[in-house]
Amino acid sequence: MYRVFEALDELVTIVEEARGVPMTSGCVVPRGDVLELLDDVRDAIPTELDDAQDVLDHRDEVVGKAQHEAELGVSKARSEAERALTEARAESDRVRAEARAHAEQLVAEAQDQAERTINAGRQEYEELVGRAHAESERMVQAGRANYERAIEEGQSEQSRLVAETEIVMAARNESVRIVEDAQIEAQRLRGECDAYVDGKLADFEELLTHTLRSVGKGRSHLRGPAVSAASVPYDYRD
Repeated sequence: MYRVFEALDELVTIVEEARGVPMTSGCVVPRGDVLELLDDVRDAIPTELDDAQDVLDHRDEVVGKAQHEAELGVSKARSEAERALTEARAESDRVRAEARAHAEQLVAEAQDQAERTINAGRQEYEELVGRAHAESERMVQAGRANYERAIEEGQSEQSRLVAETEIVMAARNESVRIVEDAQIEAQRLRGECDAYVDGKLADFEELLTHTLRSVGKGRSHLRGPAVSAASVPYDYRD
């Protein structure tokens, strides 16, 4: 094809440089040179066409090979993608299972801790209530004993001073005062005991609330997104 273009260029040059014919648009060209160039073009065209056909055939072969390689690449990429997806799913399932197991372990530990705390609190509460009741009963008994003793002393004093009205009245008033003081003291001690028991129960209620909140967080973490939960272990002590 190069020779065809070269011969055509030479023909154009000959025509452009040819001497013109006066009064016409024609020109005088060397016949031999022009015929020789035309023969070159005629001879070169079949060869150039064969070369062009070879190029086209080769192009089709290259395109076919490229398409085949592209199909192989796509198939390989698809297989690799499916394999990667399978591995990713397996890894996701593994991570989800580990996260679920970890969350269940945290919840179980939190529940166990809550049960231990509740049992300890219940035992402490029962001990406190028992001591408070015993102390209250002791105070009531002591007040009753003081009251009875005061009554006995007053009655004895009244019998001894039955003839002395003022002394008898003073003894009676003193016995009443002693009884009232004993009752007031018993009520004061009972109030202090109740306040102490109420404070301990408030502390125990706060501990139970914190423990139940930790259990609730653990359960919420178990129901949340698995993979995200796996990346950051949940701390139930918050």
